[in-house]
Amino acid sequence: MIRPDQLGARIADSRRGRGLTQAELADRMGVTPQAVSKWERGLACPDLVFLDELSALLCVSIDWLLTGRRQA
Repeated sequence: MIRPDQLGARIADSRRGRGLTQAELADRMGVTPQAVSKWERGLACPDLVFLDELSALLCVSIDWLLTGRRQA
């Protein structure tokens, strides 16, 4: 089961690790900074169509974003 609060924490940690602000991530994804903020606070989840681009920008797998599981 996907927990929005944990997904948000993984997005925030990965974004910070890449040295991006919420505004920079939002700009690269074509969404508002408010959307990124809601994702990171667990108030909303990114739409399915954004997962591939989000994982690429953050240099993490979609599986890790959604579940926290690392690939072996």
